[in-house]
Amino acid sequence: MLDKAVAAVKADQTKALAMFNNGEGGFKDRDLYPFCFDSGNGTVAATPAKNLIGTDVRALKDKTGKPFGEELYRAAQKGTLTEVSYMFPRPGSDTTPSRRSASSPRSAR
Repeated sequence: MLDKAVAAVKADQTKALAMFNNGEGGFKDRDLYPFCFDSGNGTVAATPAKNLIGTDVRALKDKTGKPFGEELYRAAQKGTLTEVSYMFPRPGSDTTPSRRSASSPRSAR
């Protein structure tokens, strides 16, 4: 899904972000989905958690208080594939936190 998401952003960023946010085009598979933010200013651009769109990724903390958003931001600055682990609810009605993992390649732009 990561390669497909990068290709979609390179082809048409606006369309890709809309598809990610709506879970369309095969960009949502159970609890697997693209999560995107601007690597310059940290603004969240795509996530199933609509209330996070437009917020600063660096402020995100998981249910245990771990500041995983800052880790995601730093990983994006490196420009390498990095994995960040954190506890976060799955998309949908079950708000029970589960172990999540994010890979952070630098921008598809």
